[in-house]
Amino acid sequence: MPRLFISADHRGFAEKQRLLMELDRPNITENYEIVDLGPTTLKPDDDFNDAAIAVSKAVRENAGSRGIIICGSAHGIAMQANRFKGIRAICGYTPELVQIGRLHEDANVLCLSANFMDTTAIDQAIAMFLSAEFLPEERYIRRNARLDEEPY
Repeated sequence: MPRLFISADHRGFAEKQRLLMELDRPNITENYEIVDLGPTTLKPDDDFNDAAIAVSKAVRENAGSRGIIICGSAHGIAMQANRFKGIRAICGYTPELVQIGRLHEDANVLCLSANFMDTTAIDQAIAMFLSAEFLPEERYIRRNARLDEEPY
């Protein structure tokens, strides 16, 4: 069964805790094993990098799995996550952006903002992230493969 890895920094901690309860529903848990990568307690001085690294490594090592990371803006976690080969992290500010990220880029990590998204927006983004499927057209496959090429 694919896994859904979740982590957050101090800004996203409360939202992560809420999501863990929300995601514990049969329509989610029948498709994904939910895995909390921490932190398990609020750590006001933590770095967003740790959450992004934990989720990125887990998604990369578990084929077919996806990840959700939450911080203040979603920017730092997306930048950190995308440093890992095979990770295609997107900032999911709206369901429409998430849909495009899944359809065209086969996004496997969703980065969410605790500061700029309310719970409704976060829930809608996650619903789209878990339901939209990649369109395996040649142009998308080609473009996504280029994401893992060596940098210039």
